[in-house]
Amino acid sequence: MHFSEYKDEKNLRHVLGISGGKDSAALAIYIKDKYPDLSNKMEYFFTDTGAELKEIYDFLDRLEAHLDKEIIRLSSGKPFDHWLKVHNGFLPSPKQRWCTRVMKIKPFEKFIGDDAVISYVGIRADENREGYMSSKESVKAVFPFVEDGIIRQDVFDMLERSVGVPEYYKWRSRSGCYFCFFQRQNEWLGLKRNHPELFEKAKAYEKEVGDESSHDAAKNGFTWSTKYSLEEIIERAEKAEEKRMQEDGIIATDKSREARWQEIIAQELDEEGDEEACNICRL
Repeated sequence: MHFSEYKDEKNLRHVLGISGGKDSAALAIYIKDKYPDLSNKMEYFFTDTGAELKEIYDFLDRLEAHLDKEIIRLSSGKPFDHWLKVHNGFLPSPKQRWCTRVMKIKPFEKFIGDDAVISYVGIRADENREGYMSSKESVKAVFPFVEDGIIRQDVFDMLERSVGVPEYYKWRSRSGCYFCFFQRQNEWLGLKRNHPELFEKAKAYEKEVGDESSHDAAKNGFTWSTKYSLEEIIERAEKAEEKRMQEDGIIATDKSREARWQEIIAQELDEEGDEEACNICRL
């Protein structure tokens, strides 16, 4: 059964989660353009942690205007600091993803309740990974891009013809909170340069819940990285950047440090299939 046929079934809700990333946005655009009857029934939603980048909110506004339909904003009802206290000051990590569970998944499952739901997921035909799958038996996930053979370049083309890409792709390869622990060291460096105030806030969390020994703090869940403090990450990132520039014979300028968004997104090739990135945030 092709995913588009579900539109004819009664007592079904159709939902598509917008992460703020390229694939889920392209899926919403694709369904609007190719399956308008289905798009009319679709409930588009975004789960807001309150710690998203400004670029994501700007992108959502552009996408909402293009779809000519509301993107429903969901929330856990409490800010990150509240949930940090609930979790005894332990910062979330790849092994303890309480932020995703509490601030993303629970609001979504409250939103759908016990209704029979078709959830449209933006995984492409050219990748091998899973998105977030609800444990509810009333929710069925479908993969339009997989069924219709849509690949990465198709996604790029759709976005370039419509809403463009989020500005954060100039320095970051995924959506998510500004302090996401899955960021690579060069992405933390990008946060520091593009949003120094947010970088300082992320650093402050380490100081507030940690101790003076960064490595001991990392072992006990008091740093965003499991290996280094943010200060150490930035130092390592800057050294690696300067080394690359020297090897390539590039004179360091702000312009030379800014990668094209296509190059940043291409880093996904190294990430797909591993444990990195929360599935609900990556689309």
